[in-house]
Amino acid sequence: MDKTMERFRKTRDAIEGRETGQPKYRLILEALKEGIVSGEYAPGDRLPSEADLVRRFGVSRMTIVKAFKELEALGLVSRRVGSGTYAKGPSAKDSRLFGLLIPELGQTEIFEPICRGMANYPLASRHSLLWGNSVGVNQPKEDVAWDLCRQYIAQGVSGVFFAPLELLPAKDEVNRKISAALERANIPVVLLDRCFMPYPARSKYDLVGIDNRRTAYGAVEHLIRAGARRIAFLGKRFSACTVDARIAGYREGLWAHGFSREEDLVFRCDPNDEQQIGDVLGKHRPDAFLCANDLTAANLMQSLMRLGVGIPDEIRIVGIDDVKYADLLPIPLTTQHQPCLDIGRVAMATMLDRLENPDVAARDILLSCRLVVRKSCGSVAIPSPENGLATVR
Repeated sequence: MDKTMERFRKTRDAIEGRETGQPKYRLILEALKEGIVSGEYAPGDRLPSEADLVRRFGVSRMTIVKAFKELEALGLVSRRVGSGTYAKGPSAKDSRLFGLLIPELGQTEIFEPICRGMANYPLASRHSLLWGNSVGVNQPKEDVAWDLCRQYIAQGVSGVFFAPLELLPAKDEVNRKISAALERANIPVVLLDRCFMPYPARSKYDLVGIDNRRTAYGAVEHLIRAGARRIAFLGKRFSACTVDARIAGYREGLWAHGFSREEDLVFRCDPNDEQQIGDVLGKHRPDAFLCANDLTAANLMQSLMRLGVGIPDEIRIVGIDDVKYADLLPIPLTTQHQPCLDIGRVAMATMLDRLENPDVAARDILLSCRLVVRKSCGSVAIPSPENGLATVR
């Protein structure tokens, strides 16, 4: 029971600090589910009562009831009126336990819907996902990732969904360390969103994400049709290889439309740094920016506004992701919409297929994005004759 008590303690700390960004019932659900699927609660064992869990976690009774009902829907517990809730465990011979090795879970907008997509996959109900919710947001991400890796190896999970680290100087070393550890443990891996090898090299693992090159190409094409002539690309240092793929698509879009120049307008800097942004404007005179993602675009927008630059009259901006706040920015952001739920569903299907067909060559499964046009690029939707995917909001 020591493991259970420690898990409950960490779960309560997460609830009190709301460090993961997940609902309270979800944190409790994952703590109980991990105990069941790991064997700490054997089939037939009685789980703590609702009243006991209310006291332990400091939440309402309805929160506990919601967690129990979802466990029951997953087939992991049975509830007996007047007696309590009892563990059933994953009884089917093909039930599997998967780990989510996503250090940014709860800290960005794309990974939680990706995980929901996994859980909603039709065949996922017979399997269980470990969310790794016991790690706090204040812990260094490299430590978070390595701790989760060791946990999943110790628990003997059937597979790991891994979103490699980015935006850290040590990201490559940590990602390789995790990959090697999972390989030694013979645990299949499906990469989410990005690879950990430098673009365009790839690892030995399946990857599910968006087609970053074509996504950036489409954004550039839209900016050109909107009237932009000096389009810059802005990203941060130590970004994932997805950004390199987006840069490749950006450059290809310029070349395809006759905008090839000796001058390279790709910049890796802090979009919050007004001096750096001001230097880019003064030296290179761009009239548009394609940003590596929506967060970079939002920070760039704030810097440009502080510098007195008009958007979209002087500078047009396009992002990638379509996060919830994209249309709530001072100038609503034109962006490429990531199909996160679909990424999750495809990732689960890919993992199950990998387990059934371990010798199939590694695959990149890349989904298309949809252009969502708002005011930051200063134009209405101009559908591409090839795909007509632009959407106005």
